[in-house]
Amino acid sequence: MNKYNNDLILRVLRGEHVERPPVWLMRQAGRILPQYRAIRNSLTGFKELVSSPDLVAEVTVQPVDELGVDAAIIFSDILVIPEAMGLDYEMVESKGPFFPKTIQSTHDIAKLRSGDLAAEHLEYVYEGIRRTKILLGDRLPLIGFSGSPFTLLSYMVEGQGSKTFFKAKKLLYSQPQDAHALMQKLTETIISYLHKKVDAGVDIIQLFDSWSGVLDRDTYNSFCMPYIKRISTEIEKRVPVIIFSRGAWFSLQEIHNTGSKAIGLDWNTPVHYARKVVGPEKVLQGNLDPCVLYGNYESIRAKTDQMMIEFGRNHIANLGHGVYPDTPLEAVRCFVNTVKEYRYHD
Repeated sequence: MNKYNNDLILRVLRGEHVERPPVWLMRQAGRILPQYRAIRNSLTGFKELVSSPDLVAEVTVQPVDELGVDAAIIFSDILVIPEAMGLDYEMVESKGPFFPKTIQSTHDIAKLRSGDLAAEHLEYVYEGIRRTKILLGDRLPLIGFSGSPFTLLSYMVEGQGSKTFFKAKKLLYSQPQDAHALMQKLTETIISYLHKKVDAGVDIIQLFDSWSGVLDRDTYNSFCMPYIKRISTEIEKRVPVIIFSRGAWFSLQEIHNTGSKAIGLDWNTPVHYARKVVGPEKVLQGNLDPCVLYGNYESIRAKTDQMMIEFGRNHIANLGHGVYPDTPLEAVRCFVNTVKEYRYHD
């Protein structure tokens, strides 16, 4: 007996033969929805929303009701982990995250909490998951997520977003022992955090390695892959893992070798190249350029169909990154409906 009325994404991740690809969008719960904006505008800030379980549940379920996607993804933020470890951050409107204090020394790293000791500070996240599961009922699966160790390290060292993250990269090259020590603490915390998310009810985990593309292949494989593989191996014992390493096309084979059930692709990674590397049986997710959704409906439908044909089976339809906040809602609906109307013919 199926656990959910719509378990399409879980069937794909199990390698089953399905009639069409499942579809969801990164950042589907957010500013594209007027319901979300109404809630967001009634609060003091983004962090109030993230830390309010009832509101988290409400905004997580909104795109399920509004768009008819095949999976919900819990509304949260990757930077709750550094905060739980003892490094507070602020969310500055129009500028993004900002850390008043950054990691600058071995002593700073030593002071950080890690593992269960850090993860237990995030009870509001787990409660948000539990309340979301109640709202979702048996409709469809819920995705939980975390930032990767390197992506979180980048913010903790840099203090904010960056095009190059040169301060974070400087740590890798000038103080590799410190870099590995921080990556180790982050990995232990992420594993504890994700286990608690699974305990609370998530069915799938996505690991966001958002800034992997700022590294070269050798550095990425040395500093990032061992930790990503450890996280994937540990969590795959319980639920399927999707690894989304933006810009890391050069390490696609190594990502495949982690054993994760699926790999998310950004829009710069050619599908035929990915299929050549990982084969036809690996589940791939993505990878429509989010800017396609600024086009007309005919263009959106054509490019979405083309994407699904190129991927073939074992595909989760998604964008190559998060949907942009000013994307027209009807364009997003057009994308989702195009996927839902598609059928495999082989």
